[in-house]
Amino acid sequence: MADHAIETRALSRRFGEKRAVDGIDLEVRRGEIFGVLGPNGAGKTTLVRMLATLLRPTGGGALVLGHDIEREACEVRRKISLTGQFASVDEDLTGYENLLLLSRLSGLKGGDAKARAVGLLSAFDLADSAGKQAKDYSGGMRRKLDIASSLIRRPELLFLDEPTTGLDPRSRNQVWDIVRGLAASGTTILLTTQYLEEADQLAGEIAVVDHGRIIARGTSAELKAKVGGGVLQISLASAERREAASQLLAGMLSGEVRAGGNGVSLSVDVADPDAGLAALSALSAAGIALSGYSLSQPSLDEVFFALTGRPPEPETAPDSAPKPEAAE
Repeated sequence: MADHAIETRALSRRFGEKRAVDGIDLEVRRGEIFGVLGPNGAGKTTLVRMLATLLRPTGGGALVLGHDIEREACEVRRKISLTGQFASVDEDLTGYENLLLLSRLSGLKGGDAKARAVGLLSAFDLADSAGKQAKDYSGGMRRKLDIASSLIRRPELLFLDEPTTGLDPRSRNQVWDIVRGLAASGTTILLTTQYLEEADQLAGEIAVVDHGRIIARGTSAELKAKVGGGVLQISLASAERREAASQLLAGMLSGEVRAGGNGVSLSVDVADPDAGLAALSALSAAGIALSGYSLSQPSLDEVFFALTGRPPEPETAPDSAPKPEAAE
């Protein structure tokens, strides 16, 4: 247990007849970034709320940093921090005023509170905007301010619940750099996300959650290995030939042929690279022109499809306000 930041046993939560979390067993080592990957409604937020003592389980139990989340909730709260899905800063206050207020609420006095606010603004590259009201910040800046607010007192364990939802790629990369820096400094991070690339980039180990249960767990490489072989991906020169290409691939290869959303792309699992090359030759012989192709290791997108039977959901448009999720 000394090596575990989180340990759950049959952790469950019902909302009426709905099992939002359905008997999850989980161990997270201290000092790692652990990813919980799944679509909207999979149970990720409900899991985090229970571990952060904001929601009582209806079954099972959990230890967080060695403390029971029900019997020792106060001890858990002293050691953790949580950044939820949506920015919780006061938009009428400036960035500096937000952090100063929270520093004082956290027990820091006078000069210490001011120094902590200034230090966090500098660390998160917000010093030049310290005097601007938070409502005038971009989505990425608000998210960085929100994460900074969680670090007034450095936690042993930080919960990041979908930290980059709705952010543009540049802001997302900035948040990723912040998360890596926190982990390097010794903070354990449990990250929930519906973005496959985010889990691939950040998490040392990943649990895939669907319908309230963990359906797979391992490193990114281990999860990809579950699919086996590789993936043949093709882009057709004309969408009119997609059905013919799909039938040819299905006849030559054992994997299920999957169609992309753009009308011209197809992908299929390939156990043997030689079989993939033979399929490409057959497409050419049939007069089906391609604008591009690749034969590669499966992506986490392919893993997700193989595990759940459906593709991952599309991302929210950058800097748009995401709709609040129903209770997971």
